[in-house]
Amino acid sequence: MDLFEYQARDLFEAHGVPVLAGIVAHTPEEAKAAAEKIGGVVVVKAQVKVGGRGKAGGVKVAKTPDEAHRYASDILGMDIKGHTVHTVMIAQGADIAEEYYFSVLLDRSNRNYLAMCSVEGGMDIEQLAVERPEALARVAVDPGVGIDQAKAQEIVETAGFAPELHEGVTATLLKLWDVFVKEDATLVEVNPLVKTGSGDILALDGKVTIDENAGFRHADHAALEDKESADPLEAKAKANDLNYVKLDGEVGIIGNGAGLVMSTLDVVAYAGESHGNVRPANFLDIGGGASAEVMAAGLDVILNDSQVKSVFVNVFGGITACDEVANGIVKALEILGDEANKPLVVRLDGNKVEEGRAILRGANHPLITLSDTMDEGADKAAELAYGK
Repeated sequence: MDLFEYQARDLFEAHGVPVLAGIVAHTPEEAKAAAEKIGGVVVVKAQVKVGGRGKAGGVKVAKTPDEAHRYASDILGMDIKGHTVHTVMIAQGADIAEEYYFSVLLDRSNRNYLAMCSVEGGMDIEQLAVERPEALARVAVDPGVGIDQAKAQEIVETAGFAPELHEGVTATLLKLWDVFVKEDATLVEVNPLVKTGSGDILALDGKVTIDENAGFRHADHAALEDKESADPLEAKAKANDLNYVKLDGEVGIIGNGAGLVMSTLDVVAYAGESHGNVRPANFLDIGGGASAEVMAAGLDVILNDSQVKSVFVNVFGGITACDEVANGIVKALEILGDEANKPLVVRLDGNKVEEGRAILRGANHPLITLSDTMDEGADKAAELAYGK
């Protein structure tokens, strides 16, 4: 789960990372009041989970509370790369002498962590990484050791910080590592990490991604979820503990096991090339031990997607027996009643496949078409979606 900047700032503060004051505002009036409370120069910052806010006009320096009110009026409601701004953060202004960059992230390809650091931070860090990659230090971090004093010192020296900055920057990196580990994050990024005119090291902007799989260890993380902008179908699926991701297509997909579902997406996309280029509408893995209730919940989500024109249920029975899947399909259609008005192509194989097929044939539901193979089922589902 990606966090807003103000949420990252609060986590930083909780772990001792040096930050400046920041107050969230949802209206221009709240922005003005926040500016009055903080005092002096403030920065009005759009809160969206996308980069490029500054270049899009979503970050403005306000010298007075009235200016903060005016800038908040301009920024709230703004569209930044498809993200609507509902919130701004009024941040205390800083006397910036130098800007740096630091991040630590999960490096899946090398099965460890990676720290990246540069003495040239700011809005164009992505361009810097492409044009002058040598200016961005990349230091591997052993998960078994993490960023200790020695590793932090290595990062600082590799990035080329001046010797007089080593102590302050190293101390800050150790605190940012605390955020990464103790909050079960997969990314902690600060851009810019700055030196002020008085020589202090501050984190002025933060980006944090936390691992939702570790949510059982962090009851407080539930409050960080952005429910306002969440896709309603994904929110509904999450409430039912479904492994669902909405895509931009016309054929709904249900399978058991991530590998089988990914294969099904590919087969449907290929079949769709012959039927108006229809595409998969979602990823939905009902898991290895899904019950009839899980199948019913999954179909409920997919059939309520207005983009879906047909559904392909592709299940290989193992722990999830085919008769359970078949009962789930029948039950879901009963529950949905008239709301179920999209054709379902069902391919069952494996454990109790004959019992499952017999259940579906016995139901004799006009929306259900049985298929013997995955290729055949994908082609039929694509054909039905195109025909709609």
